[in-house]
Amino acid sequence: MNRRTLLLGLSGAAVIAVAGGWIASRQGAGQTSFAVPAMAEDAPAAALLPDVPLGSPDAPVTLIEYASYTCPHCAHFHDEVFGALKRDYIDTGKVKFIHREVYFDKFGLWAGLIAQCGGTMKYYGIVDMLYGTQTDWIGDGKEQTISDNLRKIGLKAGLTGEQLDTCLKDQARAEAMVTTFQKHATDDQVEGTPTLIINGEKYSNMSYEELKKILDAKLAG
Repeated sequence: MNRRTLLLGLSGAAVIAVAGGWIASRQGAGQTSFAVPAMAEDAPAAALLPDVPLGSPDAPVTLIEYASYTCPHCAHFHDEVFGALKRDYIDTGKVKFIHREVYFDKFGLWAGLIAQCGGTMKYYGIVDMLYGTQTDWIGDGKEQTISDNLRKIGLKAGLTGEQLDTCLKDQARAEAMVTTFQKHATDDQVEGTPTLIINGEKYSNMSYEELKKILDAKLAG
């Protein structure tokens, strides 16, 4: 099976079959809006994938970011906000950060499979690469271009070709990723990316200065 067939096969089986026509997205002011596809029934807890937390597990503030790898507003948040957030709050033990993937197109799901392929140890490093080079790996928007570029990112992150082949053929994993996204996004009433959940309260995309004020208020009690 060649690389093109590998990825296109996954898109058909894991995106179309799992979620049907699933997401209608549009660009909004500072966010990409979407509609979460309805689940046929409540997903059993065992079917949900665990979060990958970053920072101290005992941090007084938990910040969950819902984001898509193909969302330009998410890439902007990564470039303009996340670095300072990590430096000032995550690395200092004040905030526990959780990145939750949103899939409103097949390319975002492909990128998620690459990000998760290296396990928890490599996850945030690959996430950083995906957002930091978003326009480069999307390129001309063609399937072959994107699939080739995503594989290059995986290889650059230290994954082997065999590992990538295994991950990109893992339909069960892809289905679990979609189920996990649907369950969490529905529970948290997420309608756009990026969306931030800070100690249970939902916020839209914002600047670092705005985020800092909210975090400092939470930390002050």
